[in-house]
Amino acid sequence: MKIRSSFNTLPVLFGTLFSLGFAALLFLSFTNAATGGDAGMPVVTAKVSVIANGLHSPTAITFPGNGDVWVTEQTGFIRVIKNGKLLADPLLDLRDKMIKVNGGYEERGLLGIALHPKFKQNKKFYVFYSAPAAKGLDHKGVVAEYKLSANGSVNPGSGRVILSIDEPEGNHNGGCIQFGPDGYLYISSGDGGGQGDKHGEFGNGQNLNTWLGKILRVDVNTANGYLVPKSNPFVGKADRKPEIWAYGFRNPYRLSFDKLTGQLFAGDVGQDQWEEVDLITKGANYGWKIVEAEQCYSPATGCDIKGITMPISAYSHKEGISVIGGYVYNGKTVTALKRKYLFADWVGKVYYLQKAGKAWQRGDVKLQGLPENIRILGFGEDPAGELYMLTNEEMGPANAKGTVYKVQKN
Repeated sequence: MKIRSSFNTLPVLFGTLFSLGFAALLFLSFTNAATGGDAGMPVVTAKVSVIANGLHSPTAITFPGNGDVWVTEQTGFIRVIKNGKLLADPLLDLRDKMIKVNGGYEERGLLGIALHPKFKQNKKFYVFYSAPAAKGLDHKGVVAEYKLSANGSVNPGSGRVILSIDEPEGNHNGGCIQFGPDGYLYISSGDGGGQGDKHGEFGNGQNLNTWLGKILRVDVNTANGYLVPKSNPFVGKADRKPEIWAYGFRNPYRLSFDKLTGQLFAGDVGQDQWEEVDLITKGANYGWKIVEAEQCYSPATGCDIKGITMPISAYSHKEGISVIGGYVYNGKTVTALKRKYLFADWVGKVYYLQKAGKAWQRGDVKLQGLPENIRILGFGEDPAGELYMLTNEEMGPANAKGTVYKVQKN
């Protein structure tokens, strides 16, 4: 996230290095500020209940069946919640494959997890983590495949690397992986870090010859690496990476599919002034770094917006600093949220988007039981369409102050 160039991406998972003391003061100022949905939109009230706590910066969550819950910790563990209890032993320890994460401000680590669409049959799942890289790079983002054994364990040495993304800096890593209704794996990748998309001759967001600043789409159903779906928009085109599904992103940290419609939503973390939510379509350009949300960024005025797909919603840094993409609610218990897209800002504010004609309107969500001064790191969705929130009390993953909440009817 951001707030001026020096406050580029404050959260544990997003931005440019900055003074932690300054960040804390800014965080406190945001927690006391009023939220700001669109005029006339009602506030939705619900509550949350604790599913598990004592986690080190929970980043992603998935539901393998039999009532179990898997949660990734930024530090490199996949933890298991069984019968409502967080087990002491992790399902998988990836620390020996990763960079050593900082205990304070940090954006790298174990960032994503996704079950294969045929997980019940093949027991395959996928993770996104930050690994050491060659000299001249900060790290590489790795997508790897693992398999659950018959006895419910995972061999940490059995991982099959699907792809690796070279990262010049430690921030703007994306790191979300989701299987679409088409059975393909979608991977979010940030612009490479720093401020203002400074890498490459023209930056990375608009450069179709790099994976950085993109959402990728690959077929993992192969023995080695991956396959490129023939229906990807840039297949067979010169100087275009065929894995690209959509481009022009700064840091699409969290994305999700609507179970009912199949639409793909992404929260793209902004730079100095704006946060945005995008509805992702094949081959579309979402504008970074030409625009930040709907405003010119480079150049600062008079930018050419022809061919750019604008966000369905945006809010300024008067409200928050780092958007955390969520899910469309398709559960049955919280009727007030039905068919609304629930999302948040890292500073603890929660919003919804509701379709109204061709536009999307934004409203505030009040969640009873959610502590003040909490940092929201992500969302999850169980097979029944119920939603979960991943939070942390601290700036980084040093201490076990992370909690998983379930959103419930008030």
